[in-house]
Amino acid sequence: MMKKSILLSKSDFKFLNEHFEKAIMSDYNKSRLRAEIKDAKIFNDEDLPNDVVSLYTEATIVSTADHKEYVFKLVTPKEANIKVQKVSIFAPISIALLGYQTNDLINWEMPDGIKEFKILKVRKLTTEEILNN
Repeated sequence: MMKKSILLSKSDFKFLNEHFEKAIMSDYNKSRLRAEIKDAKIFNDEDLPNDVVSLYTEATIVSTADHKEYVFKLVTPKEANIKVQKVSIFAPISIALLGYQTNDLINWEMPDGIKEFKILKVRKLTTEEILNN
């Protein structure tokens, strides 16, 4: 199956490239992210479609296997706080989600192997949500 190119805003593309080498990731996720960034379609920030998972969005996903739902807010590493579902853009789930859209299927590397999820909903975080931990 042809893998679709991920969609990235210019500012996300810049952030990812600047922080990539310092980020702590598994080899699997590092090589995956590197390949995805290389093949990404880059948009001006204001032109990125609203349902694309990017920095400062919240994604609701569902497991295709057991139909459990999860919600994640993608933030910078220093803003991450798992208690309020804020995950670093370099976390495995963020790498799996980044650049994909509503209804896309994604693969997430979990401790017990690679699992498939469907993206149900994406929304931009408000300024308050970004600032409040």
